[in-house]
Amino acid sequence: MNSKILALLSLVFSFSLNCLGQNRPSSSTTYDVLIRNGLIYDGSGQKPYRGDVGIRADRVVAIGKLTSAKATTVIDANGMAVAPGFINVLSHAGLSLLKDGRSMSDLKQGVTTEVFGEISWGPFRPNNIPFLQSSWFKEFGLTCDWTTLAEFMHKLERKGVTPNFASYVGAGEVRMMVLGENDVKPNPAQLVQMQTLVREAMEGGALGVTTMLIYPPNTFADTDELIALCREAARYKGRYIVHMRSEGDRLEEGIEELIRIGKEAKLPVELYHFKASGVRNWPKVDKAIALIEQARKQGQDVTANMYTYTAGGTGLTSCLPPYVFNGGFMAGWKRLQDPSERSKIAQEVRHQTQKWENMFALAGSPDNIVPAGFEQDSLKKYEGKTLGEIAKIRGKDPVETVMDLIVQDKSRVGTLYFLMSEENIKKQIRQPWVSFGSDAGSVADTVSGKGHPREFGNFARLLGKYVREEKVIPLEEAIRRLSSLPATNHKLANRGFLKPGYFADVVIFDPATIADKATFENSFQYAVGVQHVFINGKQVLNNGEHTGVLPGRALWGPSWKPEAKKIK
Repeated sequence: MNSKILALLSLVFSFSLNCLGQNRPSSSTTYDVLIRNGLIYDGSGQKPYRGDVGIRADRVVAIGKLTSAKATTVIDANGMAVAPGFINVLSHAGLSLLKDGRSMSDLKQGVTTEVFGEISWGPFRPNNIPFLQSSWFKEFGLTCDWTTLAEFMHKLERKGVTPNFASYVGAGEVRMMVLGENDVKPNPAQLVQMQTLVREAMEGGALGVTTMLIYPPNTFADTDELIALCREAARYKGRYIVHMRSEGDRLEEGIEELIRIGKEAKLPVELYHFKASGVRNWPKVDKAIALIEQARKQGQDVTANMYTYTAGGTGLTSCLPPYVFNGGFMAGWKRLQDPSERSKIAQEVRHQTQKWENMFALAGSPDNIVPAGFEQDSLKKYEGKTLGEIAKIRGKDPVETVMDLIVQDKSRVGTLYFLMSEENIKKQIRQPWVSFGSDAGSVADTVSGKGHPREFGNFARLLGKYVREEKVIPLEEAIRRLSSLPATNHKLANRGFLKPGYFADVVIFDPATIADKATFENSFQYAVGVQHVFINGKQVLNNGEHTGVLPGRALWGPSWKPEAKKIK
């Protein structure tokens, strides 16, 4: 080898060393926050390593052995896991954050980002809000003074909240803006109006289109209507995420519709709270997994999320066929007081059709149905009792009791349905394309009444019960599913990994003690084990206590235009 080549190689080698040296964290640097001695899980799913994390302003700027570094705030994370903040991919925390921005039940589990879905808080006409949303406004003592999803996001950010938040636009809300709550098909002009609303929402920062196809009026939308809306979202790099038309008797058909929408609209798709509902449907979970795997092998972006409990939570109204609420809740409430209508409805509930998601039938027994959220004080004595017990106390048939309770409470009546198997939960957790969502709000433990423990324990339960105790998946893989997988799926830029240049959303927890404490009997109990949480570089949880800091930001979708047109 001649001297010129040797000299050139030496120069290249020297340059490479200099470049590497510039990328190494300086041990004598000063940071705003220094997390020392932690076991670092970077969100990639790789094995953890021991090291330090340096944060400056809202970013992670260094990871490694920062032995001589200094900082305004120093956290000793010895014996603790240090991970990217967790992402709740199905959050109903919108109004609860507007009421109380601390987000306590999720924050105590390490959640730093809430993604709103199934419904959206816009587009709305404030003087004509659907009954379901209206009841939630009443619950939190709030009124609606916005019309678009973007306006709601701005309002939440201005108020000041702990977590970051993002949102999909609801196909149901779009439908109601144009068609009301009736079981009708849009004509071509109306469909164009609906597509325009989706386009405005995407330019206003939505992540894509969401819907919940077992609930009226969403269920009245056919596949072609959904494809048309999703094509508009696809133009803006959006995703379609859905509570499918069936999670039970027609689970496979629900997944096939999801895959078809993704193919024809040319966008990624995801199904909410993956499950097989009803004992008779438990064996179908293997076919469901196979359908998704097949689509993924063919190059289609199909994912799922889930919660970690054997009971679902929805309205007692889900025991009744969707046509009951054609025209909205109040139209159904009136039908339930008509003796001839009641007779027809009761017969259809008892007839185990597969034309609609019959939660009464899927539960298998009235003793697997537990009303847990009455509004009338006179009915609260039944909270926590099974429908079978309530029917016996009242001396009526269970189906008649369902209709009576809805009429008397003048509400959907929040209800627990025990539908799923532990074996299937573990199968679903093992799938590498499954992330996690609570399907709940985020509130403080001062709330009263009965509820679903997923609101206080979904993420801690994964890490405690299914990772540490039952070893279903390793901790590094669970953290990937709580952080980088959802951040990547939902295009949350520079989130989900613990590495230099990324936003400093960081959770520090004890892998040996993290656990859910909420139960079906006492659902409002904080999880334990999370010690410190940082969001956008600001400490929001210190030794398990909220610091009072509210640094959460709106995370806008991939095609956000700050000057986006607003609905008039």
